[in-house]
Amino acid sequence: MPRTKLVVALLAVPRVMGLDFSIPAHILGRQEGYQVLVCGKETTGSPMGITPTHSLADAPEADIVIVPGYDEPEVPLPEEYLDVIRFGAERGARVVAICTGAFALAESGVLDGREATTHWRYLAALREQYPAVRVLENQLFVEDGKFLTSAGAGAGIDACLHLIRTDFGVAAAHEAGKEVVASPARGGAQPQYVDVLTAARTDLSATRSWVMEHIGDPITVQRMAERSNLPRRTFIRHFELETGMSPMRWVVHHRILSARRLLETSDWPVERIAAATGFGTAANFRIIFRREVGTTPTGYRRMHSVL
Repeated sequence: MPRTKLVVALLAVPRVMGLDFSIPAHILGRQEGYQVLVCGKETTGSPMGITPTHSLADAPEADIVIVPGYDEPEVPLPEEYLDVIRFGAERGARVVAICTGAFALAESGVLDGREATTHWRYLAALREQYPAVRVLENQLFVEDGKFLTSAGAGAGIDACLHLIRTDFGVAAAHEAGKEVVASPARGGAQPQYVDVLTAARTDLSATRSWVMEHIGDPITVQRMAERSNLPRRTFIRHFELETGMSPMRWVVHHRILSARRLLETSDWPVERIAAATGFGTAANFRIIFRREVGTTPTGYRRMHSVL
């Protein structure tokens, strides 16, 4: 059955940053499952000349509300924009912030007691200005319930691809990632940056590529360390620095992504998918898949199959 389009209210806030605005407008606007409304007042004060297509009155009924980054985030947005955020949160919409858009979510009060992030340059200011928010350092994006906050422009791409992956599956996110020449599988915990002045410059991308090529085989931390020509403990330290995850957590993450894609695009039985993605038995696969995705493999296939 054809899906009903999800309505996305992209807020054209005052002082909006053109790049942070254009990323969701482009990526989500090209995804056929979304209807993107640019909501705001007649002028944004942006040198990019962004003009709303809809008024703020059209935003409260959206399934997803997105606040792009804006200059001078320490200056609160007008109350009517904050009301849109509050009302969206109250009715269960997902509320997304790109870069300094997190300040608007924090100012509205919807992030009180929740985890969030923003561009590394503004982390201290966000933490100081809104002590009720649990600000996480050096992460691409943070999802806490219905709230998704992300770092600067590149992480905004990751957040948009995460939305597509959640709503329409791994295959759709992969195609969207190809369109913007970006990886559709970077997890939110991956660092925004690596301090190359204090960290050894060890590139483990070849090891990660090897894992992806052998995702269905037995994989251990020791085998990965040996492939990297590093002692086990050194390997773990550098792997976590590069990816924001422990080695085996990263492996499970990508096994789940591979399984999701097979569920979406093939008619393979669950037993075959379990074996092909390294989960072994179907029973083990079902347990881990439900824990990670929140539904059974069969339920996921029913929602996202493209066959």
